[in-house]
Order: sequence, then structure tokens, then C-alpha cells
Amino acid sequence: MRNRKLGFTLIELLVVIAVLGTLAVVVLLALNPLQQLARTRDSGRISATTQLGHAMEAYATSHNGTYVAEGATWITTLVNAGEIQTVPAAIAYSVTGTSACTANAQNGVCYDATTAAGGAPVVIYATLESDSNNSFCTGAEIAYSVYSTADGRGGIVCSASAPTPGSQTFEN
Repeated sequence: MRNRKLGFTLIELLVVIAVLGTLAVVVLLALNPLQQLARTRDSGRISATTQLGHAMEAYATSHNGTYVAEGATWITTLVNAGEIQTVPAAIAYSVTGTSACTANAQNGVCYDATTAAGGAPVVIYATLESDSNNSFCTGAEIAYSVYSTADGRGGIVCSASAPTPGSQTFEN
């Protein structure tokens, strides 16, 4: 008759514990809850800038190519003109060192026209906060969600300063 040993050796158990510990560390790093929330908020900002960009294009189409004048109530002007139903809600920033843009800002989304009276082209932008979006950028640059009428599109732009009309290089 053969002697059968039941169970595992100490070495086998230590190897399994080491492998499980390594996997747990990798999963915890991948599921950083603060960064998951930042990515979610950034998705809302990207959606809002694109939605407002399309509304701005519609406004210019119905106003003979003139865009909304710069100011702190430019989104309200789009609502009053019937180009958008409601003002997108402001999305709070929670990652340390990241804050909302400030130039002609309304609800954390900024607007810059070629001239203050609403000359073309224009950009609508918001600062992004997640590491995954800022990983596209180098050095002192930060990621912005931008809609550019010069390009007729929106996307992520890396810049050391706030985006300006006609000067975007989209990362995606």
C-alpha cells in the first residue's frame, strides 16, 4: 500500500499566499477610488463641453455666424436663445492641485472667442483632473476638455495655459 499525504506543504502554501498578495496589490492600485471618481467627473466635463460646443455652433448658424459674446452668462444666453434646454450642472473638483478654469466661466466651463463680441473661432473648455487624462500631457501641461469651432470637434488638449481659439492640438 502507498502512503498518501493529504494537504499542502508549507512551501506550497507560502507560494500561494505570495501570489495572492501580489494580485491584491495590483488590483488595489488599479481601483484607486479617487481616480475612478475623477475619471467619472471628467467624462461629465467632456460631455458638457461637447454639448455646449454643438449648441454654440447652432447659435452661430441662426445668428449669421456671430457667436455669443464673452461674459459670465454665456451659457444662459444659449439657453435663452433655445439652443440648449438646461445649463449643465457644475462638477466639483476633488483632486488636490486641480481647479476649474476661470475665464468667462459658468458652472466650471469656460469660453473664449476670438473677439469679446463673439468673433469666430471660439473654444469652450474645462480643466480635467484624472491622472489617466493628464497622462497624455508632458511637463507643466495639464489636460483640458475642449470644443473648438475652428476644428469643428471636441477632445482632450494638453496645454500649459488655457486654450485659445484656433490653437489646439487634440490628443485623441
